Amino acid sequence: MRNSATDGAVACDVLVAGGGPAGSAVGTLLARAGWNVVMLEKSEHPRFHIGESLLPMNMPILERLGVLDKVRAIGVEKRGADFPTEGGNYNVFHFDRALRGSSRYAFQVKREEFDQLLFEHAREAGVDARELTRVTRVAFDAAGRPSSVDATGPEGDYVLRPRLLIDATGRDTLVGGALKLKRRNRQHQSAAVFSHFRGVSRRPGEDAGNITIYRHAHGWMWFIPLREDVMSIGAVCSPEYLKERGGDSEGFLMRTIHSVPEAAERMAASERCADVHATGNYAYECTRMHGPGWLLVGDAYAFVDPMFSSGVFLAMHSAEQAAHAADAALREPAREAAIFGALQKSFDAGLDEFKWFIYRFTTPTMKHLFANPRDFLGVERAVVSMLAGDVFDARPVLWRLRIFRVIYMLAALGSLRDRVFGWLRGGAAVDRVQDTP
Repeated sequence: MRNSATDGAVACDVLVAGGGPAGSAVGTLLARAGWNVVMLEKSEHPRFHIGESLLPMNMPILERLGVLDKVRAIGVEKRGADFPTEGGNYNVFHFDRALRGSSRYAFQVKREEFDQLLFEHAREAGVDARELTRVTRVAFDAAGRPSSVDATGPEGDYVLRPRLLIDATGRDTLVGGALKLKRRNRQHQSAAVFSHFRGVSRRPGEDAGNITIYRHAHGWMWFIPLREDVMSIGAVCSPEYLKERGGDSEGFLMRTIHSVPEAAERMAASERCADVHATGNYAYECTRMHGPGWLLVGDAYAFVDPMFSSGVFLAMHSAEQAAHAADAALREPAREAAIFGALQKSFDAGLDEFKWFIYRFTTPTMKHLFANPRDFLGVERAVVSMLAGDVFDARPVLWRLRIFRVIYMLAALGSLRDRVFGWLRGGAAVDRVQDTP
């Protein structure tokens, strides 16, 4: 162990709890900046994890980390996202239509490979990265700063004394749980059942690697193509519908898939090749992202419904920005609160862009707008930019997304619905909708 304190504890500049994409990214960047970083991961890589779809805005982050070519070697290229329409057809939102020229592609990855790659890369960058090591307790001093962290691992029990604690523990929300910051998202309650299958048919040509988002009567489903003819398939459902599972997760998942004819058709020659997993309380957030001497990154701060594959991107974006903030705060401790506050304000603003679409995605109005895109004042390209992850410091995108909100609101109100759609689509009308702005 390095840098032992006088009382036998392990002293370090930064302790990162959690060795997933967020933890590995923030650890790598801070080690490169010259800080002594310890990262503790409770599991051992490789380990199964859901959330296999990256966004184009991940690509610059991977390039800055120095792992883009490594990820390319394990990934399936994804050029867009498709959303089925009536009659068995579908619309593809291709990333090369994004407003600001973000990457034209992303990757679908097996998370056990992706996470292990990033963890090992962090170790190569100088992070003291330890697996099978769990944080058992965080003690806070009178000012609310982490004064000591207890951990247990293969070498036994020990204490760490970091200058800064970064919580990247994902759904475990180490600090959020200890300080009772975690709150279920009451605006969008959902749960998920998912697994991997072989032999699922893919889209033709260059669209073979694209994610498909299906709607079903109680939520939505993802089809994510992975390497070796594997397809990740999951159903995100309302908690009430999930109660019908009755302990039979596989049967529940298959019934939900077969409730959508086109999805069932794609599954005709498939076989399951992994366990079926289920998780509840899917969407949540913590009431704050930071405090004296600590930061939350990735899912440890907030997890939104992964409808637009935002999870890994948000985790790695927050980690990269947290690394810049942590570096600045360690160099200028007197400015720590202001630096961390600016980080949260910026991150929350981008996160809210995803939330707005997610909360409304299953409504009839949103279904119609996604099935009938039109690039009025660049609005369609702005939606593609959102799907690509370009929502942070993106004024050309954001003002067009505000126009989209107005279009949605007018349509959802009903009284102006036919007039708005007629104007935008040249006279076509739509069925009456029952959603709200």
